[in-house]
Amino acid sequence: MVYHEQYSRYAGMVEETLEKLLPGTDEICPKTEGVIPEHLCASMRYSLMAGGKRIRPVLLLAACEMLGGDLEQAKTPAAALEMIHTYSLIHDDLPGMDNDDYRRGRLTNHKVYGVGHAILAGDGLLNYAYECLLENAAAYPENLRGHMLAAKAIANRAGVRGMIAGQSLDLLSEHMEPDAERLLYIHTHKTADLLTAPLLAAAYIAGASEEQIDALRRFGFCVGIAFQIDDDLLDVEGDAALLGKQTGMDAQRGKMTWPALVGVAAAKERSARLWDEAEEALGIFGERAAFMHGFAAQMRTRKS
Repeated sequence: MVYHEQYSRYAGMVEETLEKLLPGTDEICPKTEGVIPEHLCASMRYSLMAGGKRIRPVLLLAACEMLGGDLEQAKTPAAALEMIHTYSLIHDDLPGMDNDDYRRGRLTNHKVYGVGHAILAGDGLLNYAYECLLENAAAYPENLRGHMLAAKAIANRAGVRGMIAGQSLDLLSEHMEPDAERLLYIHTHKTADLLTAPLLAAAYIAGASEEQIDALRRFGFCVGIAFQIDDDLLDVEGDAALLGKQTGMDAQRGKMTWPALVGVAAAKERSARLWDEAEEALGIFGERAAFMHGFAAQMRTRKS
Protein backbone atom coordinates (compact mmCIF):
# COMPACT_ATOMS: atom_id res chain seq x y z
CA MET A 1 0.00 0.00 0.00
CA VAL A 2 1.41 3.41 -0.97
CA TYR A 3 2.08 6.01 1.73
CA HIS A 4 -0.87 8.32 1.00
CA GLU A 5 -3.34 5.43 0.92
CA GLN A 6 -2.03 4.15 4.24
CA TYR A 7 -2.19 7.62 5.79
CA SER A 8 -5.81 7.99 4.62
CA ARG A 9 -6.61 4.59 6.11
CA TYR A 10 -5.24 5.58 9.53
CA ALA A 11 -6.86 9.03 9.38
CA GLY A 12 -10.18 7.41 8.51
CA MET A 13 -9.93 5.21 11.60
CA VAL A 14 -9.30 8.33 13.69
CA GLU A 15 -12.31 10.20 12.26
CA GLU A 16 -14.58 7.21 12.79
CA THR A 17 -13.42 6.76 16.38
CA LEU A 18 -13.74 10.46 17.23
CA GLU A 19 -17.29 10.52 15.86
CA LYS A 20 -18.14 7.44 17.88
CA LEU A 21 -16.65 8.83 21.11
CA LEU A 22 -18.04 12.37 20.79
CA PRO A 23 -21.29 12.37 18.81
CA GLY A 24 -23.38 15.52 18.64
CA THR A 25 -26.29 16.17 20.97
CA ASP A 26 -29.28 18.50 20.86
CA GLU A 27 -30.02 18.40 24.57
CA ILE A 28 -29.21 21.77 26.12
CA CYS A 29 -30.13 20.46 29.57
CA PRO A 30 -29.68 16.67 29.39
CA LYS A 31 -32.45 14.57 30.88
CA THR A 32 -30.26 11.48 30.85
CA GLU A 33 -27.05 10.94 32.78
CA GLY A 34 -23.94 10.69 30.62
CA VAL A 35 -25.02 13.17 27.94
CA ILE A 36 -22.80 16.21 27.37
CA PRO A 37 -24.78 19.49 27.29
CA GLU A 38 -25.39 20.65 23.72
CA HIS A 39 -23.53 23.97 23.77
CA LEU A 40 -20.46 22.43 25.41
CA CYS A 41 -20.50 19.47 23.03
CA ALA A 42 -20.88 21.76 20.01
CA SER A 43 -17.92 23.85 21.14
CA MET A 44 -15.78 20.74 21.69
CA ARG A 45 -16.76 19.32 18.30
CA TYR A 46 -16.21 22.63 16.51
CA SER A 47 -12.47 22.37 17.07
CA LEU A 48 -12.10 18.59 17.30
CA MET A 49 -13.88 17.89 14.01
CA ALA A 50 -12.37 20.86 12.14
CA GLY A 51 -10.13 18.64 10.04
CA GLY A 52 -6.38 18.90 10.31
CA LYS A 53 -3.80 16.27 9.45
CA ARG A 54 -4.41 14.07 12.55
CA ILE A 55 -0.63 13.63 12.73
CA ARG A 56 -0.39 12.40 16.33
CA PRO A 57 -3.12 9.74 16.22
CA VAL A 58 -1.91 8.57 12.82
CA LEU A 59 1.58 8.11 14.29
CA LEU A 60 0.12 6.07 17.14
CA LEU A 61 -1.78 3.74 14.81
CA ALA A 62 1.14 3.44 12.37
CA ALA A 63 3.63 2.63 15.14
CA CYS A 64 1.27 0.08 16.66
CA GLU A 65 0.84 -1.71 13.33
CA MET A 66 4.58 -1.54 12.60
CA LEU A 67 5.20 -3.28 15.94
CA GLY A 68 2.60 -5.98 15.28
CA GLY A 69 0.10 -4.61 17.81
CA ASP A 70 -3.69 -4.76 17.77
CA LEU A 71 -5.12 -1.67 16.05
CA GLU A 72 -8.49 -2.14 17.75
CA GLN A 73 -6.80 -1.58 21.10
CA ALA A 74 -5.03 1.51 19.77
CA LYS A 75 -7.94 3.40 18.17
CA THR A 76 -9.31 5.00 21.33
CA PRO A 77 -5.88 6.08 22.66
CA ALA A 78 -5.21 7.62 19.24
CA ALA A 79 -8.50 9.54 19.38
CA ALA A 80 -7.87 10.59 22.98
CA LEU A 81 -4.49 11.99 22.00
CA GLU A 82 -6.15 14.09 19.28
CA MET A 83 -8.56 15.44 21.91
CA ILE A 84 -5.59 16.50 24.05
CA HIS A 85 -3.88 18.12 21.08
CA THR A 86 -7.09 19.97 20.16
CA TYR A 87 -7.60 21.24 23.71
CA SER A 88 -4.08 22.68 23.61
CA LEU A 89 -4.86 24.50 20.34
CA ILE A 90 -8.10 25.98 21.72
CA HIS A 91 -6.25 27.32 24.76
CA ASP A 92 -3.29 28.45 22.62
CA ASP A 93 -5.60 30.67 20.58
CA LEU A 94 -7.13 32.43 23.61
CA PRO A 95 -6.54 36.16 24.21
CA GLY A 96 -4.38 35.36 27.25
CA MET A 97 -2.09 33.14 25.15
CA ASP A 98 -1.50 33.72 21.41
CA ASN A 99 -4.74 35.66 20.80
CA ASP A 100 -5.35 34.17 17.33
CA ASP A 101 -8.49 34.83 15.31
CA TYR A 102 -8.09 31.97 12.84
CA ARG A 103 -7.16 28.31 13.05
CA ARG A 104 -7.19 25.94 10.05
CA GLY A 105 -8.70 28.66 7.90
CA ARG A 106 -11.71 29.47 10.07
CA LEU A 107 -12.52 31.44 13.20
CA THR A 108 -10.98 30.16 16.41
CA ASN A 109 -13.18 28.61 19.08
CA HIS A 110 -13.37 31.66 21.34
CA LYS A 111 -14.38 33.85 18.38
CA VAL A 112 -17.41 31.60 17.81
CA TYR A 113 -18.38 30.42 21.31
CA GLY A 114 -16.82 33.11 23.50
CA VAL A 115 -13.77 32.92 25.76
CA GLY A 116 -15.59 31.20 28.63
CA HIS A 117 -16.92 28.33 26.58
CA ALA A 118 -13.64 27.98 24.66
CA ILE A 119 -11.90 27.43 28.01
CA LEU A 120 -14.56 24.89 28.99
CA ALA A 121 -14.32 23.14 25.60
CA GLY A 122 -10.58 22.74 26.09
CA ASP A 123 -11.05 21.54 29.66
CA GLY A 124 -13.77 19.19 28.46
CA LEU A 125 -11.62 17.63 25.74
CA LEU A 126 -8.69 17.14 28.13
CA ASN A 127 -10.78 15.46 30.80
CA TYR A 128 -12.81 13.41 28.35
CA ALA A 129 -9.61 12.15 26.74
CA TYR A 130 -8.54 10.59 30.03
CA GLU A 131 -12.02 9.13 30.58
CA CYS A 132 -11.72 7.44 27.19
CA LEU A 133 -8.19 6.20 27.88
CA LEU A 134 -9.19 4.62 31.19
CA GLU A 135 -12.37 3.03 29.85
CA ASN A 136 -10.40 1.58 26.94
CA ALA A 137 -7.74 0.19 29.29
CA ALA A 138 -10.43 -1.54 31.35
CA ALA A 139 -11.79 -3.16 28.19
CA TYR A 140 -8.51 -5.06 27.68
CA PRO A 141 -7.66 -6.63 31.06
CA GLU A 142 -5.19 -9.01 29.39
CA ASN A 143 -3.13 -5.97 28.34
CA LEU A 144 -3.92 -3.68 31.26
CA ARG A 145 -0.28 -2.93 32.07
CA GLY A 146 0.43 -1.93 28.47
CA HIS A 147 -2.56 0.40 28.41
CA MET A 148 -1.71 1.97 31.76
CA LEU A 149 1.87 2.62 30.63
CA ALA A 150 0.49 4.13 27.40
CA ALA A 151 -1.88 6.40 29.35
CA LYS A 152 0.96 7.43 31.67
CA ALA A 153 3.22 8.27 28.71
CA ILE A 154 0.51 10.46 27.21
CA ALA A 155 -0.30 12.15 30.55
CA ASN A 156 3.37 12.80 31.36
CA ARG A 157 4.19 14.30 27.98
CA ALA A 158 1.02 16.40 27.87
CA GLY A 159 1.32 17.58 31.46
CA VAL A 160 3.22 19.86 33.81
CA ARG A 161 6.62 18.34 32.97
CA GLY A 162 5.75 18.06 29.28
CA MET A 163 3.71 20.17 26.88
CA ILE A 164 2.31 22.49 29.55
CA ALA A 165 5.83 23.09 30.91
CA GLY A 166 6.99 24.04 27.43
CA GLN A 167 4.02 26.35 26.93
CA SER A 168 4.67 28.01 30.29
CA LEU A 169 8.32 28.75 29.53
CA ASP A 170 7.35 29.87 26.04
CA LEU A 171 5.09 32.54 27.56
CA LEU A 172 7.72 33.60 30.08
CA SER A 173 10.36 33.89 27.36
CA GLU A 174 8.54 36.37 25.15
CA HIS A 175 10.67 39.42 24.26
CA MET A 176 13.74 37.81 25.88
CA GLU A 177 17.07 37.48 24.12
CA PRO A 178 17.10 34.07 22.32
CA ASP A 179 18.98 31.40 24.28
CA ALA A 180 19.78 27.96 22.80
CA GLU A 181 19.33 25.92 26.00
CA ARG A 182 16.05 27.63 26.89
CA LEU A 183 14.75 27.31 23.35
CA LEU A 184 15.55 23.60 23.20
CA TYR A 185 13.69 23.05 26.48
CA ILE A 186 10.64 24.94 25.19
CA HIS A 187 10.45 23.05 21.93
CA THR A 188 11.28 19.65 23.43
CA HIS A 189 8.25 19.96 25.67
CA LYS A 190 5.94 22.29 23.76
CA THR A 191 6.16 20.27 20.53
CA ALA A 192 8.33 17.13 20.62
CA ASP A 193 6.66 15.60 23.68
CA LEU A 194 3.26 15.35 22.02
CA LEU A 195 4.85 13.79 18.92
CA THR A 196 6.78 11.28 21.01
CA ALA A 197 3.78 10.36 23.18
CA PRO A 198 1.90 8.49 20.42
CA LEU A 199 4.99 6.45 19.57
CA LEU A 200 5.57 5.42 23.17
CA ALA A 201 1.87 4.72 23.74
CA ALA A 202 1.84 2.45 20.69
CA ALA A 203 4.99 0.71 21.87
CA TYR A 204 3.49 -0.10 25.28
CA ILE A 205 0.20 -1.30 23.81
CA ALA A 206 2.07 -3.50 21.33
CA GLY A 207 4.54 -4.84 23.94
CA ALA A 208 7.67 -3.46 22.25
CA SER A 209 11.22 -4.15 23.43
CA GLU A 210 13.35 -1.55 25.21
CA GLU A 211 15.51 -1.19 22.09
CA GLN A 212 12.42 -0.46 20.00
CA ILE A 213 11.10 2.00 22.60
CA ASP A 214 14.44 3.85 22.62
CA ALA A 215 14.45 4.07 18.82
CA LEU A 216 10.91 5.45 18.76
CA ARG A 217 11.75 7.93 21.50
CA ARG A 218 14.69 9.20 19.44
CA PHE A 219 12.59 9.36 16.29
CA GLY A 220 9.88 11.34 18.12
CA PHE A 221 12.35 13.82 19.58
CA CYS A 222 14.07 14.51 16.24
CA VAL A 223 10.75 14.78 14.41
CA GLY A 224 9.40 17.11 17.09
CA ILE A 225 12.29 19.56 17.09
CA ALA A 226 12.55 19.54 13.29
CA PHE A 227 8.79 20.04 13.04
CA GLN A 228 8.98 23.08 15.34
CA ILE A 229 11.93 24.60 13.50
CA ASP A 230 9.98 24.22 10.26
CA ASP A 231 6.95 25.80 11.94
CA ASP A 232 9.11 28.77 12.94
CA LEU A 233 10.38 29.03 9.36
CA LEU A 234 6.85 28.87 7.93
CA ASP A 235 5.90 31.81 10.14
CA VAL A 236 8.70 33.75 8.46
CA GLU A 237 8.46 32.48 4.88
CA GLY A 238 5.15 30.60 4.64
CA ASP A 239 1.95 31.36 2.74
CA ALA A 240 -0.83 32.50 5.10
CA ALA A 241 -3.48 31.09 2.73
CA LEU A 242 -1.92 27.61 2.90
CA LEU A 243 -1.28 27.83 6.64
CA GLY A 244 -4.83 28.96 7.43
CA LYS A 245 -3.49 31.58 9.87
CA GLN A 246 -1.51 34.81 9.87
CA THR A 247 2.25 34.75 9.34
CA GLY A 248 4.82 36.97 11.01
CA MET A 249 3.14 36.56 14.38
CA ASP A 250 6.18 35.08 16.18
CA ALA A 251 8.21 38.26 15.65
CA GLN A 252 5.22 40.43 16.54
CA ARG A 253 4.79 38.58 19.85
CA GLY A 254 8.50 38.49 20.59
CA LYS A 255 8.59 34.68 20.52
CA MET A 256 11.87 32.84 20.96
CA THR A 257 12.39 30.90 17.71
CA TRP A 258 15.16 29.12 15.83
CA PRO A 259 15.32 31.71 13.01
CA ALA A 260 15.59 34.47 15.63
CA LEU A 261 18.38 32.56 17.39
CA VAL A 262 20.55 31.38 14.49
CA GLY A 263 19.05 32.90 11.33
CA VAL A 264 16.94 31.35 8.58
CA ALA A 265 19.75 29.52 6.75
CA ALA A 266 21.19 27.87 9.87
CA ALA A 267 17.69 26.95 11.06
CA LYS A 268 17.07 25.16 7.76
CA GLU A 269 20.36 23.27 8.10
CA ARG A 270 19.51 22.19 11.65
CA SER A 271 16.08 21.00 10.55
CA ALA A 272 17.57 18.94 7.71
CA ARG A 273 20.06 17.24 10.09
CA LEU A 274 17.27 16.35 12.51
CA TRP A 275 15.10 14.84 9.79
CA ASP A 276 18.09 12.71 8.73
CA GLU A 277 18.64 11.61 12.34
CA ALA A 278 14.97 10.75 12.68
CA GLU A 279 15.15 8.40 9.72
CA GLU A 280 18.38 6.85 11.01
CA ALA A 281 16.60 6.02 14.28
CA LEU A 282 14.21 3.78 12.32
CA GLY A 283 17.00 1.47 11.16
CA ILE A 284 16.22 -1.33 13.62
CA PHE A 285 12.72 -1.74 12.15
CA GLY A 286 13.92 -2.46 8.61
CA GLU A 287 11.23 -2.58 5.92
CA ARG A 288 8.46 -2.40 8.53
CA ALA A 289 9.28 1.30 8.94
CA ALA A 290 8.37 2.20 5.34
CA PHE A 291 5.39 4.30 6.44
CA MET A 292 7.45 6.14 9.07
CA HIS A 293 10.10 6.96 6.46
CA GLY A 294 7.32 8.23 4.20
CA PHE A 295 5.96 10.31 7.07
CA ALA A 296 9.34 11.95 7.67
CA ALA A 297 9.77 12.63 3.95
CA GLN A 298 6.35 14.30 3.76
CA MET A 299 6.76 16.35 6.93
CA ARG A 300 10.17 17.76 5.99
CA THR A 301 8.74 19.26 2.78
CA ARG A 302 5.42 20.53 4.19
CA LYS A 303 4.12 23.99 3.33
CA SER A 304 1.37 24.19 5.94
